[in-house]
Amino acid sequence: MNALKRIGIDTYMLLLLGMVLLGLLLPARGMAAEALRIATFWAVTLLFFLYGAKLDPASVRAGLLNWRLQGLTFGATYALFPLLGLLLAAAFGGVLGPELTLGLLFLAVLPSTVQSSIAFTSMAGGNVPAAICAASLSNMAGVVLTPLLVTRILHQEGGGVSLDAVEKIALQILLPFVAGQLLRPWIGGFVQRHRLLTMVVDRGSILLIVYSAFGAGTVAGIWSSIPAPGLVLCFLVVSLFLALAMAIMLGAGRLFRLPPEDRAVLFFCGSTKSLASGLPIATAIFPAATVGVTVLPVMIYHMIQLLVCSAIAQRQARARM
Repeated sequence: MNALKRIGIDTYMLLLLGMVLLGLLLPARGMAAEALRIATFWAVTLLFFLYGAKLDPASVRAGLLNWRLQGLTFGATYALFPLLGLLLAAAFGGVLGPELTLGLLFLAVLPSTVQSSIAFTSMAGGNVPAAICAASLSNMAGVVLTPLLVTRILHQEGGGVSLDAVEKIALQILLPFVAGQLLRPWIGGFVQRHRLLTMVVDRGSILLIVYSAFGAGTVAGIWSSIPAPGLVLCFLVVSLFLALAMAIMLGAGRLFRLPPEDRAVLFFCGSTKSLASGLPIATAIFPAATVGVTVLPVMIYHMIQLLVCSAIAQRQARARM
């Protein structure tokens, strides 16, 4: 176990891998899937309530007013990523095929993750208020920008996108966060004294998200919809996509001389993509017959980013001890 810890694999990482395998081999179905969905929803809701209860309102205002960090994160999501997607599609589109190339471009225009990027920022000792602002802004804008960018980049007819994603962010993230802020004078001290509570909710919510996401993909038959060589090639191209994004985020943090807390926000919010937002947007834009293969690059990216971000966040957390 000590040897594994030195390369960033600890008990929590093994649990993450276990959730991936469990989702692939024994996904939740029927009533169990609905129960999992509800449990995940309330776990994330509790997570953001605790964030609101322990955060100083002055820190939240500072997060909103940190225009340089917010601008860099937003630009990474909706300018840098589409550019990288176009370059990778031009380089590998001929061997990936049209449907996976379409999925690669769709991945490029998705918003950032919300729950996991903020949780990883917290684990790494980053600027959580700024991460909440960056991730929420990215997803709010993504409901409009993602379909527009898909239409622009792929030259398709634009389709309508529901407001479900906006409502989910408001109900699951912003509302409990505001409630926590309002109740902070009465419960803030308790939450600060019991940091283990926030850590358990942090990591537990990520485990639920991973199992739910990969289980849903298994039930939908995504993993068996393309041959093994195509899956391997897609995995390699998507891995390159993530590596380039993370390297650029690290370089941008140093170039703009951001403090370490803000660099964590830029890294985790600027290099991640949301599966939770991607799947409903995909079903609204793409034909049902092709949507499974189209979201495969998003599924692969989501898996890799969770594992890599977890390893990095864990390492940074240990470095602060």
